[in-house]
Amino acid sequence: MTDAAPRLHALVEQLLGVPLPVRIRAWDGSQAGPPDAPSLVVRNRRALRRLLFKPGELGLARAWVAGDLEIEGDLFLTLDLLSGLIWERDEDARTLGQALRDPQFRTAVGGLLKLAGPPLPPAPPPEEVRRTRHLHTRRTDRRAISHHYDVGNDFYEIVLGPSMVYSCAYWPHPDAGLEEAQRDKLELVCRKLALTPGQRLLDVGCGWGSMAVHAAREHGVRVVGITLSQEQAAYARKRVADAGLTDRVEIRVQDYRDVGDGPYEAISSIGMAEHVGAERYLDYATDLYELLAPGGRLLNHQISRRPQRDESTYHLDGFIDSYVFPDGELAPVGTTVTQLERAGFEVRDVESIREHYALTLRHWVARLEDDWQRAVRLTGPGRARVWRLYMAACAVGFARNRIGVNQVLAVRTPESGGSGMPLRARTWTENA
Repeated sequence: MTDAAPRLHALVEQLLGVPLPVRIRAWDGSQAGPPDAPSLVVRNRRALRRLLFKPGELGLARAWVAGDLEIEGDLFLTLDLLSGLIWERDEDARTLGQALRDPQFRTAVGGLLKLAGPPLPPAPPPEEVRRTRHLHTRRTDRRAISHHYDVGNDFYEIVLGPSMVYSCAYWPHPDAGLEEAQRDKLELVCRKLALTPGQRLLDVGCGWGSMAVHAAREHGVRVVGITLSQEQAAYARKRVADAGLTDRVEIRVQDYRDVGDGPYEAISSIGMAEHVGAERYLDYATDLYELLAPGGRLLNHQISRRPQRDESTYHLDGFIDSYVFPDGELAPVGTTVTQLERAGFEVRDVESIREHYALTLRHWVARLEDDWQRAVRLTGPGRARVWRLYMAACAVGFARNRIGVNQVLAVRTPESGGSGMPLRARTWTENA
């Protein structure tokens, strides 16, 4: 019989209590659902067992990474259609215990169990990180950073392009190129920091050296870039040498907690603070404050999440924490601003650029898909699938305002109260 898809489609709708907005194509060749919608391709019964034993985002991710689940059609559209079912369920939704007291719910689960076959939970794909409590020690941070950033520089070149900037670009218009938008982002950071020749800049989480090279070459500053990734550091040092900037740029493999050669006139932290962790964030902010000279500026570029009505219920148990950023933690932007102020900073500007990240991620996904076979050869099929899903899902998340990204400009204002900021907002320097 070839009726798996109709049965599955009906059972899922019964379970969710709402129409399923995508089509299903099952392992037996059967199909069901809206005829013009993109399709979820359920390649085998193992995909159902993954979902039943770990319902929600993580079960779907395991099935996707293992190749048990595919999407036919527009990946972004499919994730957008499913977002309300996966990520945007009401916080007041029933608990599992409450749901199991509903006869209709129990009937749907029973039907799915029969369809899934032998009730043995499949092992998670090998790409999944065995998560521990978020300690954020030097050792655990090094391990987490290595998991994400030491995938291979050749792979990152495929995704990021020549700029090798792994953070949100700043688009002058939607039709601009990725390189132009990344250059504009680096220049925006430099202007907000009001860099002038001869100043010292600390670039925390320097990546492959793009900010360090741009700031030294275009603004004449002396830069110390720090990273925990050996592969990033080697790549960045070569870029510095190729640019003839070894007299002005130093790249170190170093934890921000171990930097002791302040003061600096400016600090950039671009896409790094997400790795710090909630329990350590005030320490992070205090360390950077102490490294700045009076009047010095910090530009903190950081992804944020929407606050929950009950923050005590927030926990990390999803795809990104298990496959992409182990030990990464997102906070609402208000929490970040508060922690910076508690450390002593005067926060002078907060700019949300979340739509820019949705555009950036779409470009990264396109680059990955255009060179898919090489990416698979470099990292393996499972890791390549992790990246495709992660970037596409994040693009949808930014577009739907589930997550955001903000540039927070803060000053170590001297006791005299003179911040060095211009009277007019967002001119960044007195001469602008």
